[in-house]
Amino acid sequence: MEADTPVQLAPPPRGVRTRRVRGIIFLKDVAVLGLTAFGGPQAHTAMMLRLLVDKRRYLTSAELLELMALCQVLPGPTSTQTITAIGFRLGGPNLAYLTLLIWMLPSVCIMAVAGLSMSYLDKAQIAQVVRFVQPVAVGFVAFSAYKISEKVIHTKTSVALLVVSAWSMYFFQVPWVLPLLLLGGGLVTTFRYRKMPVVREKQPLRIEWANFVLWLAVFLAAALLGHYTRLLPVRLFENFYRNGSLVFGGGQVLAPLFYTEFVEFKGYLSGPEFLSGYGLTQALPGPNFAFASYVGALAMRDYGIGGQVIGAFVGAAGIFMPGTLLIFFLIRFWDQLKQYRVVKASLEGINAVSAGLVCAATFLLYHPLPDTNWNMVLVVVTFLLLLWDRFPSYVLVLGALLAGALLP
Repeated sequence: MEADTPVQLAPPPRGVRTRRVRGIIFLKDVAVLGLTAFGGPQAHTAMMLRLLVDKRRYLTSAELLELMALCQVLPGPTSTQTITAIGFRLGGPNLAYLTLLIWMLPSVCIMAVAGLSMSYLDKAQIAQVVRFVQPVAVGFVAFSAYKISEKVIHTKTSVALLVVSAWSMYFFQVPWVLPLLLLGGGLVTTFRYRKMPVVREKQPLRIEWANFVLWLAVFLAAALLGHYTRLLPVRLFENFYRNGSLVFGGGQVLAPLFYTEFVEFKGYLSGPEFLSGYGLTQALPGPNFAFASYVGALAMRDYGIGGQVIGAFVGAAGIFMPGTLLIFFLIRFWDQLKQYRVVKASLEGINAVSAGLVCAATFLLYHPLPDTNWNMVLVVVTFLLLLWDRFPSYVLVLGALLAGALLP
């Protein structure tokens, strides 16, 4: 008998291979951002604009701003939702899930370890090492404000919306202002819809409700299970999931909510422990919502190391899941929704407001810094180096960390 001839599988089509390679490159870029994107959502925007738009051209700056505005209207972590939505548009749900995991993993792991080893951290030494990172992050935000304004501000209406939104956000720092400004800006330019080109062949608007129903089902199931089982991990998941479902405005808004619930009301950790962890979060790359893994680990400290690991996992899962489910729900029909002239016209106002919010963030993030000449110099130098376009973002961040570690 003749030996069986091995079956040779045909290589995948060229288009499939190209998308696969592009997806791998995108995930590498996400990993770079997850390790170097310091400074919160506004600084993350600058780095996404620089790496994902200007360098890789995965999407245009207008598309990035649209996704950001969409995520800012939703509750949850804005940067995480934005980069997950980019992954979804490039490669569907599978790439989006990998994007989410790679983006959040570094900061979640560091904060979990911080929760496990809270008693052994040298807080003064940490503050010394990261003292130059914050002004560099402000430089990123200033550069982001400049680039975004340059690309989306083209009319007098846009200029007016940018100024009004920046002024409002600077003087009224409350959570409900942000979604209200975005909706108001979109409403102002909606009346100019007749100037938009008519789409002759519109795709039918098909809304898939599965992710919205799943978000609501998990919300209700976690509340019921937490009430009837009284198990601490289940109750923690419900606490974090509820906060992730209801908080607008990012990590800055999350902190006072966490402090009220977990420190003052439930006593899971002390005030100094909370502030130490929150300060560490500000010095880390990636999403500020990773703070939940730190709180979860300390809340479960009476259950040993294994319990603390579970607490950290529960905190991360609970805080990131609702925002992820909601953006998965909306991103599936967002492009179909933009076919309508009213929606397309509203994007001019939404983008102008987004630019104004980033402008306001430049000043809001600079004010808490110590009033020294060095900080101002670092902000200006960072802005100029980014404008020169010769230094990768991560080199500037690593340089700031190295200077903090070596200089007295």
